[in-house]
Amino acid sequence: MKKIMFNDKYSLTQAVLDGRKTMTRRVCKYDRPNETYDIVFPVFEPNDYDNDGNIVSPLNYAFGWKNDKGDFTGWNIPKYKVGEVVAIAQNYSDCGNMPDYELDEDGYPIMPKRSGFFNKMFVRADLMPHHIRITDIKVERLQDISDEDCLKEGIFKWDAGQKDIPFYSFHNADIPDYNDPRDAFAELIDKVSGKGTWESNPYVFVYEFELID
Repeated sequence: MKKIMFNDKYSLTQAVLDGRKTMTRRVCKYDRPNETYDIVFPVFEPNDYDNDGNIVSPLNYAFGWKNDKGDFTGWNIPKYKVGEVVAIAQNYSDCGNMPDYELDEDGYPIMPKRSGFFNKMFVRADLMPHHIRITDIKVERLQDISDEDCLKEGIFKWDAGQKDIPFYSFHNADIPDYNDPRDAFAELIDKVSGKGTWESNPYVFVYEFELID
């Protein structure tokens, strides 16, 4: 089973567990090098389909960029598949599950620095108590996100007491509020994926999902 990580600093893991965040955007590996490159998609053969006509090739939803000289960027391949169940990565200390660590002479577990107790990058997917199921995948430019999808990304609207003036935010501490959900998401993606991500407007895989436990 695979695992997926959401940012804890800006409460995105909790937003998933609360059911507020049901979508995530992940930057594609290869962007269009320049205007001489056109988008290309895989050509599937009969053995790339199952008996029900579903594509089972690992290149399903993949795309790349190629110019008239034959130069090719390589395939952008989604990490997850529609219908796939994925474990939500959490530190062992947060989720309550622990692997069998070696014990010291006093009976306490020996947890190395590169340990899932401290860093969820190193946790085992089979020990994670919460999971999502991927329900849809699409590809788009980052800035093509709709107001509705901003809310699915964990942006929330709240009433500041001013009539007909909603505010949008993504975290409860030290984060300014925005009048537009896309402005809030632009700030969030720059904090999570690096400054300038929104402005560079890369192609992204958009994963929609449902929380199943």
